[in-house]
Amino acid sequence: MASVRVGPVEIEYERLGAGEPLLLVMGIGAQMIFWPDGFCERLVARGFEVIRFDNRDVGLSTHLRGQRAEPVPVLLAKAALRRPVRAPYTLSDMADDTAGLLGALGHRTAHVVGVSMGGMIAQMLAITHPTRVRSLTSIMSSTGDWRSLFVRPKALGALLGPVPPDAEAAGRKLEQFVRVVGGRHPHDWALTRALGRRAFERAQNPAGFIRHLAAIAATGDRTGALRFVRTPSLVLHGTLDPLILPANGRATARAIPGARLHLVEGMGHDLPEAVWPELVDLITQHAHAAGAAG
Repeated sequence: MASVRVGPVEIEYERLGAGEPLLLVMGIGAQMIFWPDGFCERLVARGFEVIRFDNRDVGLSTHLRGQRAEPVPVLLAKAALRRPVRAPYTLSDMADDTAGLLGALGHRTAHVVGVSMGGMIAQMLAITHPTRVRSLTSIMSSTGDWRSLFVRPKALGALLGPVPPDAEAAGRKLEQFVRVVGGRHPHDWALTRALGRRAFERAQNPAGFIRHLAAIAATGDRTGALRFVRTPSLVLHGTLDPLILPANGRATARAIPGARLHLVEGMGHDLPEAVWPELVDLITQHAHAAGAAG
């Protein structure tokens, strides 16, 4: 792993393999290590140079200490009422980070794949830096429409639970979260707990999670802007996602002209090993089709 200065922040990243660049953008408060190693290795085997990184305010990238967001209940209430939200930065700033990272690594363009909030950043990248994106794959994400706030209460509770005090508690919390938001595919719970412990020991920044949430709320609805996206786009969504409901995947595909929607049977708001072959096939086929069309 290495880091590079991108505008006002330092971004930690990792490059795997060689070939066409494929940039993976992770979700809210989640470090790059939440992209499973085995998933990345499968993409490398398909001929991609896989780039994963820590978004600003998470992992080993810059933590914007001293920049405060509004309390979570206020953020959620304002978003639901479609009132302006004050935030230290928006998803547009995070898309700028992403574009800057590509440039710093010597890539003019890349295939861009984002999950959850990462899908929102990837969408924003296609809106604000369209020449950077060879193809867009938005996974378990939304357009930011206010209706995307409708989630299963238990899933929201799992996302917003208390901050773990130590690595062991972090491992247990991640297991509990995945048990709530995951689909019907099996998980290796020992590995899940180990990932939670590893993330805790690598870097903890609870305030960054809140600033990420504020960035989502402050950015608002991208539906109108997505109608101008001409990047070849694929929308993937689990049929059992309780956190960002499948209707949001459908709405995203409707918003982007020519976008293709694929619902992944039995997948929730997670990336279980059982769905890796399907996801990798879909991402690879989409990237190759985009390259052929370009």
